[in-house]
Formats: sequence, C-alpha cells, structure tokens
Amino acid sequence: MTAPLTPPHQPPPQDSSWPPPYPSAASKAADDASPDVATELRQGAVVLLGVMVAGVALGLLWLWLAPRIPLISDGKAVFLKETEGESAVGADGTFTLLALALGALSAAVVFWCTRRHGGIAVVVGLALGGLLGSLLGWGIGTMLGPTHDVVAHARAVGQGVVFDAPLELGAHGALLAWPVAAMIVHLGLTALFTPRDPEPEWDLYGPPSPPPAHGD
Repeated sequence: MTAPLTPPHQPPPQDSSWPPPYPSAASKAADDASPDVATELRQGAVVLLGVMVAGVALGLLWLWLAPRIPLISDGKAVFLKETEGESAVGADGTFTLLALALGALSAAVVFWCTRRHGGIAVVVGLALGGLLGSLLGWGIGTMLGPTHDVVAHARAVGQGVVFDAPLELGAHGALLAWPVAAMIVHLGLTALFTPRDPEPEWDLYGPPSPPPAHGD
C-alpha cells in the first residue's frame, strides 16, 4: 500500500506578498533622470556666478537712477544746499527697488533654465549670488559715483559752486532685498509650475512563480 500523492495541479497558497512588487519602467527612468551630486554642485556654482555678475547692472542702474544730494561750499565748510531734501532716502529706496526687481528677474530666469534639473544647490547659489550681486552693485555705484573726498572736491570746484555728494547706501538692510525677492519668487514659481512627482507604479507581474513541489 502506498501513501496518497499530492494533487499535481494544486495551486500555491494565496499570499499577498507573492509575487514581490517590482518598480515599473517609468519610475526607473525618473530615478535615472535625476542629477547626481556633482551635477547639482556645478549647476549651483554656475547660478551663483551668473547672478553675482548681474550685480554690475545693479550698480550701474543705481548710479544712473539714484537722486543726487547737492552740496555747496562757502570756502570754509561744506553744507547741504537743500537742508530738507530727501535725496539720501531716495538713494536707498532706488537701490532697494532695483534689487527687488533684479531678484525677481534672476529667480524667473534660473527657474526657467533649471526647472527640470534644479536642486538645493541651485537654490543656495541663487541666494548667495543675489547677496554677492548686491555687494558688487553697492561697490560699483559708490566707486563710479562722485568722489568721497568732499573737502578736496569742494576746493576743486570753488566757493559757491554746487556739486554732488558721494553716492552712499545708508540702509544696509537693502543688501538683503535681492536674495529675499529671489527666494520668494523662486518658491512661488516652483509651487505653481513644477509638476508633482507621480505616485510610484509597481509592476504586479513579476517573474513567474515556481511550480509547487510534489510529495511522494
């Protein structure tokens, strides 16, 4: 007498963990398309340098558009021609408005060029580039503007002749206008136009399950 055999075509027990899930081709392609760390660092460095160089435009525009402070000398001392003038405040306001505009513009350009491959390095490069660009623009505006040696300038022009005071930035907080505007605009564009990451798709059809073992 022999023991009964196991039915040859008995299906394997139902197990929700079998077959094991496999990532779909779409999810694998998305992972392969993401830039590596070295690429992100290079992109961040390019953004930082590009935004910083734009600070030259800030300095030239500030020098061109900022209101002047008229001074006059009586031969012994130098005085403000308009004691109640608001030219100093106007210079700070002009710098701030220009920095805000350039911050928004730089954020839009960076987002448009790197929206598919940008990472945290690009955002950091945008912020640091905006700060360095503000410093560069400040330096260019003051360097190319009227001389800071007011006494020598007054002696050179003569008594009773009106001349311009040096271009100065009284509110140093205006240096943060560019990076702050760039971060806000870049964040807004990212929230509005960057597509959300799709839900991971899993391939429910893995390799075929092995046939069940037959007992004697």
